[in-house]
Formats: sequence, structure tokens, C-alpha cells
Amino acid sequence: MNKKIITFLILLFTISATFSQKKGKKYNIRTIAFYNLENLFDTINDTSINDEASPMMELKANRSKVYWDKIDKLGDVIAQIGADKANTSPAIIGVSEVENLSVLEDLVKSKHLAKKHYGIIHYDSPDKRGIDVALLYQKRYFKPVFHQAFNPNIYRENRKVYTRDQLLVSGYLDDELIHLIVNHWPSRSGGEAKSRPLREKAAFQNTKIIAQIRDKEPNAKILIMGDFNDDPINSSFKEVLKTKGKKKEVQEDDIYNPYEDLHRRGFNTLGYRDNINLFDMVLISSPLLDKGEKDFSTYKMYKAMIFNKRFLTSRRGQYKGYPFRSFSNGGYTGGYSDHYPVYMYLIKEKQ
Repeated sequence: MNKKIITFLILLFTISATFSQKKGKKYNIRTIAFYNLENLFDTINDTSINDEASPMMELKANRSKVYWDKIDKLGDVIAQIGADKANTSPAIIGVSEVENLSVLEDLVKSKHLAKKHYGIIHYDSPDKRGIDVALLYQKRYFKPVFHQAFNPNIYRENRKVYTRDQLLVSGYLDDELIHLIVNHWPSRSGGEAKSRPLREKAAFQNTKIIAQIRDKEPNAKILIMGDFNDDPINSSFKEVLKTKGKKKEVQEDDIYNPYEDLHRRGFNTLGYRDNINLFDMVLISSPLLDKGEKDFSTYKMYKAMIFNKRFLTSRRGQYKGYPFRSFSNGGYTGGYSDHYPVYMYLIKEKQ
């Protein structure tokens, strides 16, 4: 047999066997994900928020048809994230750009997700447009015991910036206590430099949440996820959160960002006006990091990825090569979202 074919077959077998069996060991695999759902608004005008500015409300016709098509498409995507290795959709997924609890209930009841029995943790945020973050979780894998929304209290020129809350959820992934912080930091409206201090202040709020967790549990397993509107190398991460992008540099109280390496290699989660960015990430505290010890007696990160399947990418037009968005130029495109989802596998050796 050709040596190249033999080498390929060996590699293929090694990859396929990595999770289920390694030197006779078997592993639990749990997918943790984040997805910006791109303006998941309902079709009802809410006079308490500026939802008229949403692409859904700007549609002149067929709003209901568009809404349910978008719900179906998003449910289909979520059902696929991590399923090739975990054999199910994410155990936990943070989401952003959702209008209210009602749209989340429609999403988890969609045909692709209904049998997964997702729970929902959601708070209405002070964002002027009414967009929120939330956490969805499969009840058979995750049991929340505490949750709280934190207003980042960001001001610019002595005026409060009404942006999204930061959501903390603590609970048991199987039998291990973990803590998740879901984010959607202020946008780059007005330019990256001008808006940078807003995201630095949002990052500082994350440090306060982390300190609150560690005050009770010094070696806490913390996952920080979101659409940060910053790349992994920006000051909000490197100077405020003080993230590390190399495993060997991670110390006891550090935050590891696996997406820093993906960013360096040219990967992205969105594109806009000829710029590509990696704004969507899942970061972890050091107790979730395996630095080569191969000790998976408790849950550790195995790998972090971007769910950028071909069907999620535009193939033509001004957004060719970018995520296949739902809305453009005041109309519905039939796409999914203007962001790719991100996800990581946590694995643990079965006893």
C-alpha cells in the first residue's frame, strides 16, 4: 500500500479515536458554545424599547414568515455545533442579540432543539435597542444554582452608556461546579479608538465578577464568553483582563484565550467593510487548562474552534466570504447570522 495512504489512514484513525478511547480510556465530552444570533427580534412593536430600529421591524412585509424561518435556521445551526464529537448539541450555549425571553422560548422549542430540553437564563438589559444576552443549557447536563446580571455602569462624557448586562451563571456541569460569564461589549460605533475605553470598562467589570467568584472559590473553573467587539490582541484583553495566549505562560490566576492563536493564524468570526475580526470567543480560567499533563480526571478544555461551516458563509455579493447574514439593505437574505458561532470541548475521563 502507498506510504501516503497508510499515513493518512493512521492519522484518520487517531483523530476519530481521540475522544472515545485513548489507551483504553473513555471520556465525557461537553460542548460549550457562544453565538451572536443577529437581531433575533419578534414581530411585535415594543414601545418600551427602540425595537423599530431592528431589521425585523424595518421589513415592509412577511415579518412572521421571516421570523419563523430565522428561528428554524438558528435552531438548525445550534443543533450541529459540536455534535460530531459530543453526539449532541452544546451542553451550554451563550447567546447575544436577542430581544426578549419569548424569542428564546421559540428558539428552544423549534424542531431542531425541542428534544434537547434546553433551559433558559435571561434578564432584560438596559440596552437602548432592547438587545440582551442569555444562557441556554441542556437540563440533563447542567444544573444552575445561581445567576445574576451585572450592569457594567459605563459612562462617556458623564453620560451613561446603555449597553448590555453581563450575565453570570454558576452551576454544576455533571458533578463539577463551573461559572460562566456571558458578554456583549459595546460596539465600535464612532471608530475603534474612540470607542475603545467603553470596552476596556466592560472588561474591567468582568474582572470584578471574576474577583467575586474567586472570593468564595479561589480555584474556580470560569468560562468567559461573548461577542466582545474586540480582537484577542486588543487592550481590553491584554491590558485589562490580562489574558494569555500561550499555555506555557498561564499562571494560577490567569485567563487563557485560545482564540489568540486562531486570530494570529488569520481566522475570523465576522467581516465588515473589508475588515475581518475575531470578536467572538470563549476564554477559560487556569483550572480548566491542560498544559500538557494530560490529566482529565476533572473537566478540562480539549480544543477551541469556530463553527464556520461552508453553508454559513456567503458565496456571492458584497459579503462574499463573510458569515451568511440574515439581513441586508433593509431586507431578509435567508441567511443565519453575521457572526460565526464559537465553541470548545470540555472533556473528562469516565470513572
